Amino acid sequence: MLPAVVKLCCGISYPHIKNIAGLQRTAMAVIGQEITHLQQWGQIENHKRQQTGLNHNEAKLKDIKPVPAKEDQLYVQHGQEAMRKALSVLEEKEGWKLEVAESNGDTICSKVIPGGRKVFRLEAVLDASVDELYNILFVRVEELHQWNPSIQQIKVLKRIGLQTIVIHEVSTGTAGNVIGKRDFLSVRHTCKQRSSVYIGGAAVQLESLPPQAGFVRAEHGPTCIIIQALDEDSTKSRFTWLLNMEVKGWLPKSIVNQALPRVQLDFTRHLRRRLSLG
Repeated sequence: MLPAVVKLCCGISYPHIKNIAGLQRTAMAVIGQEITHLQQWGQIENHKRQQTGLNHNEAKLKDIKPVPAKEDQLYVQHGQEAMRKALSVLEEKEGWKLEVAESNGDTICSKVIPGGRKVFRLEAVLDASVDELYNILFVRVEELHQWNPSIQQIKVLKRIGLQTIVIHEVSTGTAGNVIGKRDFLSVRHTCKQRSSVYIGGAAVQLESLPPQAGFVRAEHGPTCIIIQALDEDSTKSRFTWLLNMEVKGWLPKSIVNQALPRVQLDFTRHLRRRLSLG
């Protein structure tokens, strides 16, 4: 389903694109074009200044210390690489084991990746368009704590163009407080077109925001979310989420691996509730 997307995220052509099923060619082309646009950094900077209509938190950006454009590019490249790696994991057909099958059709499968960490793939169908989910999960990401009680706070520290953000997230303690409070510092990068959205992410480090007292600094990624419109109904979307998390701390791996699928189920349940409110 995903090999061509993986290649295009690196700006590399893929000769067998006609044999790829599950993702439309137009989606793949948009991702390749987005990589080209990012290389034209002056144009991206202009886009950043023109994003008033999408940025709900622009007034807060004046409080963020600017960083050199070269560092901005590193964030973008880090987000692209995270997406490439996450899509590569999802593209692998072997090694997936069913963990959860809900009565509403939601499923979670797991896979052990090199290094011994277990990752989890949730697949669900949501009653929302691709644009609506993109708006909730990326554009208005700072509002997640308003409908997801597992998030105490989430703040965008940096917006780079239209496709990349650096965020700091504080959790309230997930899965019945088994994991406990964690904070995350990560970059998220998105590719968007009319019928599909890809959101990739991974942990980053900032000297200005070291690990906070009272929290364990956990790490996301590489991880990604894929949102695809259902062919038969554009008001519904297929939602695929690769959860790849290092929670840190002293929790046994077996406990963590039991708790993380619950994190995905809880998130999806809260997201559905948010969607029902319009």
